[in-house]
Amino acid sequence: MGGLVVKNKELFVDNKSRVIEVNVLGDERGLLTVIEENLTIPFEIKRVFYIYNTQNEVRRGFHGHYKTRQALISVAGSCKVYLDNLQRKQEVILDTPQKVLLLEPNDWHEMYDFTPDCVLLVLASHHYDPEDYIRDYKLFKEVYSSCQAT
Repeated sequence: MGGLVVKNKELFVDNKSRVIEVNVLGDERGLLTVIEENLTIPFEIKRVFYIYNTQNEVRRGFHGHYKTRQALISVAGSCKVYLDNLQRKQEVILDTPQKVLLLEPNDWHEMYDFTPDCVLLVLASHHYDPEDYIRDYKLFKEVYSSCQAT
């Protein structure tokens, strides 16, 4: 697993954020979607949290990470995610439980336009560590502009 050390912080910059579609199994009893660590998503799951009851006009996130990788799934309702890895700016709409955004640390991200019923499930590769968060966009640009993927 490739990494780069900057100012005593190991950065994970080998992969690019992307959306994957997970398989759905179902019959007359309902639907089932399975997500497995290191199979469906490319990392070990250390933390799980979910965001809900977020007002439509509220934006959340506003950060990047040094090492934490995440998988975002809207298990109910929908929301949008703005991504910026300094090479591309992109909006992703999460509107089905089958759509998973694999979010890499080198993507500044913001979540917004939550529907009233939205439940955004997040699977994270690391336990919560406030030192892993880059909450200042200027610092984010400084950190990741020196290690742009070729």
